[in-house]
Amino acid sequence: MDTPLVMGQVIGPYGVKGWVRVRSYTELAGELLDYSPWYLRESGTWRTTEVLEAKPHGKGLVVHFPGCQDRDQAERLTGIDIGLYRSQLPATGKDEYYWCDLPGLRVVTLDGISLGIVDHLIETGSNDVLVLRGERERLVPFIMGQVIAGVDLDAGEIRVDWDPDF
Repeated sequence: MDTPLVMGQVIGPYGVKGWVRVRSYTELAGELLDYSPWYLRESGTWRTTEVLEAKPHGKGLVVHFPGCQDRDQAERLTGIDIGLYRSQLPATGKDEYYWCDLPGLRVVTLDGISLGIVDHLIETGSNDVLVLRGERERLVPFIMGQVIAGVDLDAGEIRVDWDPDF
């Protein structure tokens, strides 16, 4: 069964009238507002919700959900994941992918040396970084053409120009 892709998270209450602060994992925070409905994961179960009102706030968003009328209710949503189904998102073109496509892929050097499996990505501001798990943790900058030689989703592999001793 298809499950939503995590596209953001409620990070805390905002004010006293039931609004929450949201960290969006989209490239621009406001892009998350282009999609409806949203899905919230509570205790491992996804439920559908609408956004009553929302606006950009700092690097994220502030959002008001139905049924969330005060700060106590908003506080209980802290840490809740926000998801969308892949079918809600634009299709990717050739050589395009979403971040959520990369965890689990094998990372190998141009010489065929395995560096590990992508565990997750982190955004540093200057460039994204792959966090690899293997015989040890590795951090590999996600710089297409310089470090990243290619991403092959069908083969489950990312090829990198990277020193395995680093």
